[in-house]
Amino acid sequence: MERSVLMTNHDPRTMRQELERVRAWAIEQLAEGTERPWSVYQYMKLREAAESILAGMDVAKPMEDSEKASPDRGDSLRLLRSADEQVH
Repeated sequence: MERSVLMTNHDPRTMRQELERVRAWAIEQLAEGTERPWSVYQYMKLREAAESILAGMDVAKPMEDSEKASPDRGDSLRLLRSADEQVH
């Protein structure tokens, strides 16, 4: 596998492509059947981790700017005092 430059860009499409590439590489290593037993387990964990992250990416949908909380709409978080802290 060719070494690539560290990803500093958090573009979801690029991250997905890289994860898919890593998953495919791990599957290839497992398919060859030439790895030592301890490394087979590590490739299996790598494949499973990549698949889990990719599945999470499929479920998670970034919020559009129009969907994000807005103080003007009153749907943003606010810090409130607890009943114990309130001044009497």
